[in-house]
Amino acid sequence: MPRLFVAIDLPERIRDDLSSIYSAIPGARWMEDDQIHLTLRFIGEVEPAIENNIISALGTISTPPFTINLKNVGVFPPRKEPRVLWIGVQENNTLLRLQNQIERSLVNIRLEPDPRKFHAHITIARLNNAHKDRLAEFISTNSLFCTEPFEVSEFVLYRSYLGKDRSHYVKEATFRLN
Repeated sequence: MPRLFVAIDLPERIRDDLSSIYSAIPGARWMEDDQIHLTLRFIGEVEPAIENNIISALGTISTPPFTINLKNVGVFPPRKEPRVLWIGVQENNTLLRLQNQIERSLVNIRLEPDPRKFHAHITIARLNNAHKDRLAEFISTNSLFCTEPFEVSEFVLYRSYLGKDRSHYVKEATFRLN
């Protein structure tokens, strides 16, 4: 069954900014350039016949292009053993409206609502017993990280293929903002 998610791709210059802060943290597996994106909605595995309904539903979304910028750094979960190192997104009402429209369009075709509250972020590393001092140093050093604003003019439906070492993503459909 297809494993799907909806995301915003980042411009190359922004991906370069992100990879420039990567550092040696034992236990951190850094995301490859082609894995960096802003997930708007993880859908998960669906029956192949449902994929066309998802594409149709996402095609009805109407939001004007907008700009965002990335800032801050943190981990998930915040009060337990960290599993994800992320870069945040400066608060943006248009981004939130887009994410809400995506969520509503998927629920309208009878997909289960996402039980998690949306937290706009870009995963930059997966953590497995990461060295706590080095992780704390990374967060402290990059606490003021901020990118220049960049335009979001489309979002993408991706299919994810799980691999032994990493996931691979294939674009299924691209939706222009208007």
